[in-house]
Amino acid sequence: MEATRERPLITAAGAGGRKPAWLAPAGLILLALIPVLAGAARLTELAGGAGITERNARFFESPVPVVIHIVSVTVYTLLGAFQFTPSLRRAKRSWHSRAGRILVPAGLLAALSGLWMAVFYALPPSDGQALLLLRLVFGSAMAASLVLGVRSVMRRDFASHGAWMTRAYAIGLGAGTQALILIVPELLASPPDVTTRAVLMGAAWVINLGVAEYLLRKRSGRRTSASPGLR
Repeated sequence: MEATRERPLITAAGAGGRKPAWLAPAGLILLALIPVLAGAARLTELAGGAGITERNARFFESPVPVVIHIVSVTVYTLLGAFQFTPSLRRAKRSWHSRAGRILVPAGLLAALSGLWMAVFYALPPSDGQALLLLRLVFGSAMAASLVLGVRSVMRRDFASHGAWMTRAYAIGLGAGTQALILIVPELLASPPDVTTRAVLMGAAWVINLGVAEYLLRKRSGRRTSASPGLR
């Protein structure tokens, strides 16, 4: 995909006390490592022939979708974090384009395999219809955002391209935020019930999208202020 002409969401350290540019990708990678490591454990479980339980039986019965999902999510979330590195984008403008050609297929595979599992896998005891609906909504939104991002860059609408790709990444990183949120009731009391789990999982996606929209609006405001003649 072509390199965006817009400034990245996270800027380098400089005047005005801005934070170092590496903090954003580092934080995204740390957040992504939570589902990535969980996925690696799942792959090890499948490859090693672990004992089949009520919680993992669906993965042994149909392993291909979950393997595709884990691999694609790993590539998408880890590689995608580097798209928020301004110095890398400035030094090697072709980086963004080349990485995008990997990230878009990986993101679509992650979203579509997630949708497939939501529809065709048997619901585990901890899930319910509400969480199934949320997965369908946000999985579809992620896939749609990626498609709209590609369409925008083909039209050379780089601002829209960056916005849609940021939203897609925010949704794709939802599992990391979900893990952080769900660990709280696990530590304080007991695992949440089906309804509470759905609410917390949905809240994680909303939080990620809320942060993404805040950053997008903040960047848009800076761009408008820098170009008063365009008002």
